[in-house]
Amino acid sequence: MAVTALVGAQWGDEGKGKVIDILAEKSDMVVRAQGGNNAGHTVVAGGVTYKLHLIPSGILYKNTICVIGNGTVIDPAVVLEEMESLSSRGVDLSRLKIDARAHVIFPYHIALDGLSEDARGKADIGTTKKGIGPCYMDKAERIGIRMCDLIQPDVFAEKLKRNVSLKNNIITKLYGGEPLDCDKILADYNEYAKKLASFVCDTSVLVYNAVKQGKNVLFEGAQGALLDLDVGTYPYVTSSHPVSGGFCVGAGVGPTLIKDVLGIAKSYTTRVGKGPFPTELDDEVGNFIREQGFEYGTTTGRPRRCGWLDAVILRFAVRVNGLTGIALNKLDTLTGLKKLKICVAYEKNGQKVYDFPSDISELADCKPVYEEYDGWTEDITKAKSVKDLPKAAVAYLRAIEKLIDCPIKMVGVGPDRTQNFML
Repeated sequence: MAVTALVGAQWGDEGKGKVIDILAEKSDMVVRAQGGNNAGHTVVAGGVTYKLHLIPSGILYKNTICVIGNGTVIDPAVVLEEMESLSSRGVDLSRLKIDARAHVIFPYHIALDGLSEDARGKADIGTTKKGIGPCYMDKAERIGIRMCDLIQPDVFAEKLKRNVSLKNNIITKLYGGEPLDCDKILADYNEYAKKLASFVCDTSVLVYNAVKQGKNVLFEGAQGALLDLDVGTYPYVTSSHPVSGGFCVGAGVGPTLIKDVLGIAKSYTTRVGKGPFPTELDDEVGNFIREQGFEYGTTTGRPRRCGWLDAVILRFAVRVNGLTGIALNKLDTLTGLKKLKICVAYEKNGQKVYDFPSDISELADCKPVYEEYDGWTEDITKAKSVKDLPKAAVAYLRAIEKLIDCPIKMVGVGPDRTQNFML
């Protein structure tokens, strides 16, 4: 597999964790390069369910090095809790590496995330309120505290005091909130630092050397292309870059090192949070998809909005990520529906739109243009190849490939890692 980047091709929650887990078995290294614990990957292996939020899914394999790159933001308390959970199940954590340049999430980030979101009222974005955005804001403002700072007590103390003083002014004077106790934060985070220091290093060097040595390296995506800060459905986006280009900056490597880019998509469309969603189904079919696919957020537990597959979105993902293939998950969720629909274009002001709009206000005015396909009732959860699928399911897959001009390379027919096959 050489060097492969794996990205979400929709609004996130596409089932990346399972595909990452499958590919990680053949990987020498798995790299996470953006986002924080606002993302979640659910992996079912050997009948055991693992819910991972920041640690790469490759941690479940004994010989795989797992990297949390410089482009991520890290809540030490959450990472340590995740580490302890994995360790209690016998998972070896010595293979985990955290980049020294990754920025750290603090209680003031979380407080400000909640206060600013509440202040927006009905215009709220729908963030997870985990401090991700405010941490990236500090990074851009160049006042952020990085892992390399955290593990140097004197440097850390000085920077923390400066930041807490600044943030307390904003919390109390702008939002009328309660000030945070700097001494408590300092004591708590010094303890976190002691536990994490041995995992901190320059991971860019590790990744580069692995690639140059011909190792199999997998770049693990979080969230999805439509949540990208620059090209996504702004402002209903995340604070980092989930597209393939984000791996270069967030892992500290050049674009020529990445060979293949695999986009992960569901056989339908979902999203969490607010914002326009052209194919959303607020009816019995939408509820059917939600319950059959258990569409509830790994991180938040929030019910996901569900709708028909949107080929306009997938064409967008192919373009902005340079996708070389698609892994289509949850085909089994559609079993039992007599008719299926795929959105092939949008209609706006009587005109058909084939490219995803750059302005979210345009998207809000777009109506889906559908093509209809036959459904199937046969159980496909035991399918091991395309030959095991009903003709209607095969026709559905081929239609998708034609509409998005990208091959489907993997199909998922159930939640377990064994319920996937190559096409």
